[in-house]
Amino acid sequence: MNTSRHFISLVALLALGALMIGCETTPKNEAKKDTLQEDSHAALNRLQREDPSLRDMMNSAYGYAVFPNIGKGGLIVGGAYGKGTVYEQGNMVGYADLTQGTIGAQLGGQTFSEIIVFENSDALNRFKNNQLAFSANASAVAIKAGAAKSAKYNDGVAVFTMPNGGLMFEASVGGQKFTYVPAGQGNRSVAADQHAATTQPSGAHIDVDVDRNR
Repeated sequence: MNTSRHFISLVALLALGALMIGCETTPKNEAKKDTLQEDSHAALNRLQREDPSLRDMMNSAYGYAVFPNIGKGGLIVGGAYGKGTVYEQGNMVGYADLTQGTIGAQLGGQTFSEIIVFENSDALNRFKNNQLAFSANASAVAIKAGAAKSAKYNDGVAVFTMPNGGLMFEASVGGQKFTYVPAGQGNRSVAADQHAATTQPSGAHIDVDVDRNR
């Protein structure tokens, strides 16, 4: 039994590693940068149309990150990956990777948009310093009319998701990790960032437990 669990855990780690290796946080060229920014704007507008109260929350926030298209799926080992844009005081300041590895039965695939809203500069700086991750049992607020109006920040962070077509589902954000690169910085691989993260002093990483029932 223990051997089986160890094997599944090993497969999960290998799958997550394969997902991250070679992924570049910054789009490779100006055309891809423009496409990602356009996709982010489209996703943001779509979520705000679904829930107009989200606009008010974001207008009063210090910053936010938009991931327009997060792919998620798998049969035994599930994982997710997406690229996004990061905004501070209304200005686009950089790009980010989102990676997520899970173990369990996830039949089929799920694609959704995600917005992370930062209440203050401290919360955004944790994200920009790659010190933000979501605890294993975290879940996001599913966008619907009035959802943002009743949502509350948890340690300066609020998370909203919405499926890109298909049936409504509640996206789990547990285990999500992020890699940020400023807009003016060249391409940098996720693998390199993960290696750099292991050299940070102990305690530098901060887990946020995002609870949808606020």
